[in-house]
Amino acid sequence: MVSRDLTKAAFIVFWVKCFVSCAEDPHLTRALKLMSETPLIDGHNDLPWQMRLRFNNQLSKVDLNTFNGTHTNIPKIKEGRLGAQFWSAFVHCDTQNKDAVRQTLEQIDVIHRMCQKYPEVFMFASSSQDILDAFRQNKTASLIGVEGGHSIDSSLGTLRTMYQLGVRYLTLTHSCNTPWADNWLMDTGSEPSQHDGLTPFGKQVIHEMNRLGMLIDLAHVTVRVMEKVLEMSQAPVIFSHSSAYSICNNKRNVPDHILIKVKEKRGIVMVNFYNDYVTCSHTANISDVADHFDHIKKIGGAEIIGFGGDYDGVTRLPEGLEDVSKVPNIVAELLRRGWTDPEVKAALGENLLRVLKEAELVRDSLSSRAPDDVPIPYEQVETPCRTSYGYDMDVPNQAALHLLNAVPLLLMVFVQDFITLT
Repeated sequence: MVSRDLTKAAFIVFWVKCFVSCAEDPHLTRALKLMSETPLIDGHNDLPWQMRLRFNNQLSKVDLNTFNGTHTNIPKIKEGRLGAQFWSAFVHCDTQNKDAVRQTLEQIDVIHRMCQKYPEVFMFASSSQDILDAFRQNKTASLIGVEGGHSIDSSLGTLRTMYQLGVRYLTLTHSCNTPWADNWLMDTGSEPSQHDGLTPFGKQVIHEMNRLGMLIDLAHVTVRVMEKVLEMSQAPVIFSHSSAYSICNNKRNVPDHILIKVKEKRGIVMVNFYNDYVTCSHTANISDVADHFDHIKKIGGAEIIGFGGDYDGVTRLPEGLEDVSKVPNIVAELLRRGWTDPEVKAALGENLLRVLKEAELVRDSLSSRAPDDVPIPYEQVETPCRTSYGYDMDVPNQAALHLLNAVPLLLMVFVQDFITLT
């Protein structure tokens, strides 16, 4: 009862604030109207990681109606009109080759438990239709994105299991290479590329994600990986929390030639609010963030833009966008700059809904294809912490055996790549 009263009080405060703000800013009035008609879908929020850091995932020790130590809580979600959120199931790179899978499963679990604890606010979602259903019920659709390919431990079986648990995108790398894909830091020159983007097993991962209907997230990868995936994926791809490289020359951002390819693939770039990716400095404001939206629209059109705030995963946010409640401010700024209602609605959520629907259509078209069960060569993942059960260690060259087993799949990959390029 106390929790419900607090929620009601927060709702009243929200409308009082809204009345005062809207009376002063007609663009904000229009922004809130558009957000009542189209769900704001954000591509990346690290609140689940904050639950691990602060409470070791013990949700019994926190009330999101009242806890105010994060960028995201229930009153802020309501004020920010958050229609749908991809919650990040993230674990650090130092878990790779150790307990990454277990820790990722625990993050998936905490997202499910958030929805169970606050059913009046969150509705678990795993499809484009679920997002629309939650929006009609005035709830925040809650989806899962796994941030970092190290979380699957180079296992297609683990990838499939995570999909069955509701994971709807995988960020191919975080800030470390996997045994099959290069991460964005390679483009800074800090280390040489290990895989020329993707290994043959990396290509298997892409094709299996297409078959499952799992979105491929290219935030955190090298440009070479971006190029390869955009060539070979049958479904549109996403950048769940990246901005425009031409505005801020940080390698986590997306260069113009890739924006053009994203447009051709009918994908989406969801703009990150982190100051370091907005202005390449410690300070930023709403206008600086809007510059990224404008540039992406100029290069690729309004149909490839989305929101990927990276709340609770970053330490510095622009003035006026300090937490989730402030997101309507950037929507108002876009309208102030002359964005049309259809363009704003596209960026708010229609683009992401389209991308997810198209990935689901690709999944349906591949329903007759059997799951890929060819494992990664053992020598590519061998560590003191890993066993070799299932691999024939009497065979002197496991790589050659793996290549022989994978010939049918590799031929399919080659044919699909050839068709795409021609």
